[in-house]
Amino acid sequence: MRPRLLVSLIAALTIVPATLVATPAVALAPPGGGTLTTKVFATREGLVGWKTANGHKITKRDWFAALPSWRGLSDRGEGDKSVRVCHQGNDRCVFLPVWDVGPWNTKDDYWADDRHMWEKLPRGKPQAQAAYQDDHNDGEDEFGREVLNPAGIDIADGAFWDGLDLDDNDWVHVTFLWTGEGDRGVVDTDDGEWLRVRSAPKVKAALRGGAGEYAQVPIRCQVKGDKVKGTVRTTDLWNRVGDGIYLSHAYVRLLDGAKPRKC
Repeated sequence: MRPRLLVSLIAALTIVPATLVATPAVALAPPGGGTLTTKVFATREGLVGWKTANGHKITKRDWFAALPSWRGLSDRGEGDKSVRVCHQGNDRCVFLPVWDVGPWNTKDDYWADDRHMWEKLPRGKPQAQAAYQDDHNDGEDEFGREVLNPAGIDIADGAFWDGLDLDDNDWVHVTFLWTGEGDRGVVDTDDGEWLRVRSAPKVKAALRGGAGEYAQVPIRCQVKGDKVKGTVRTTDLWNRVGDGIYLSHAYVRLLDGAKPRKC
């Protein structure tokens, strides 16, 4: 048995507040090749010193995510499968490569049109959530274990604490960035450090989250702001990666011939 399969068992010890149990999954898929977003319950991964499903050794305050299907896993040092995770309560977002498999299941690609398992469940609803809230599969996961929380994503400690500014497991909105189209860039900080996401294209603007190294980020457009010397280039260009959130282009490599437009 791989170490990662034990993570789901450890995560199962999480106590879920009763007020959160009834929160439904809401899948939002814009027409015309848009990117899927859904509301799921997030748990903190922890497990410093363990290895993830792609062989990454987990460090203190690490930056990556885990999803409950091998189909959503990126290779170590890659981010072709990346997610944006936002917490509505504090207006924070993080961009993370998917480097682990879990929680609970390993074949639950709930973001897919053609799910590997549990094909009768609605797109965007994790099987663990259905088991916990609706007694799906007699309340058990794919291994026959009783599901003790509705988690659909695990978040590494640094992204959980420093990026999302969370101190307890909670509901978040997850966007599966590979399910959409548009210009993309990959975060390259060269030393595993996370990249700050700001409320404006200025180095002292309010912190709105962060992006882990190797995460792929959607670039809606670019705007000029403070000049930054980064690992990729020195530039005054900033990428708008969401509504009112920016990160410096000094740490981003464009992918697939992307040519972002001006904001």
